[in-house]
Amino acid sequence: MRDHTREHIRNFSIIAHIDHGKSTLSDRMLDATSTVEARKMQDQMLDTMELERERGITIKMQPVRMEHTYEGKDYILNLIDTPGHIDFAYEVSRAMKAVEGAILLVDATQGVQAQTLTTLKMAQDAGLHIIPALSKCD
Repeated sequence: MRDHTREHIRNFSIIAHIDHGKSTLSDRMLDATSTVEARKMQDQMLDTMELERERGITIKMQPVRMEHTYEGKDYILNLIDTPGHIDFAYEVSRAMKAVEGAILLVDATQGVQAQTLTTLKMAQDAGLHIIPALSKCD
């Protein structure tokens, strides 16, 4: 990849309740952008702490840089993976200050949860672009 102007850099986060598929979506993005070699790819790639992997939750904010070409233009996609539980609101609020947009991921079988609305409000107050997405539609 060559040097990028600011217009080709996107900083974003994923807003989702616990177990709504945030780690799975992050893993698919890492796979689709070939950020992680296929042989090194594993579930919950961004959950690096043993407790996170054990319980299937994100505790610590984790940034990752992905490179992607779209319509002939090279982009840098900076994903700030954030916790889904409100007990980690400080980590989430820090991430909201570092990004310009967020994917609002909702489990189609469970709907929008109160904690997700709280995080969504933080994102709206920060002036972020929100992209809605559904998981577990099957």
